[in-house]
Amino acid sequence: MLLEKNWMALWQRQNQLGKVLETNQVTERFGLVLSEQEAEMIVAERMNALKEHQRVEFGAGIMPQIIYEFCDSDFIDQSNYAATLIRLQEIFYLYKNEMQDEISDEELLHFMKEQFEEICFGDLDYLEGTCLNIFAQAVRAGYDGYKASDGYGEYGKFDEVKRWDYELYQETLRELFWG
Repeated sequence: MLLEKNWMALWQRQNQLGKVLETNQVTERFGLVLSEQEAEMIVAERMNALKEHQRVEFGAGIMPQIIYEFCDSDFIDQSNYAATLIRLQEIFYLYKNEMQDEISDEELLHFMKEQFEEICFGDLDYLEGTCLNIFAQAVRAGYDGYKASDGYGEYGKFDEVKRWDYELYQETLRELFWG
């Protein structure tokens, strides 16, 4: 029994590793390539994150989807690629739990990517601690408007921070310089 369990775990790990490395075929055009060592680290961190967040996943897991969603980001480059993926994976599992699995993987990934690019400007702490926290509160309170939008364009409905407004900027310039 122990031998069978170890064989299955080894096969699953190799399968996950292969799926993560396959993503290089798409991501290399964005200048992002994972080495085998980085892929092994990502797969190992997946197991740690699943245990920490008490989740179970089958197949290759969420990492290939995270990679495909974020590979064209303006805020990810080769030097921070593997570390960013690991952190995005942790954040993903945390907020799947926080949103009580009400949101689909795709909706959550779309929301995460949009905020990462447009609100957080690559700041993972802001993504995790502010954007996703506010959105998770809304989802737990019963908000489900994200289903119609597939997770896109949702944060502005809950954002408490006044963002830069081009028209307001122009109006302020007119008042300051032209009276």
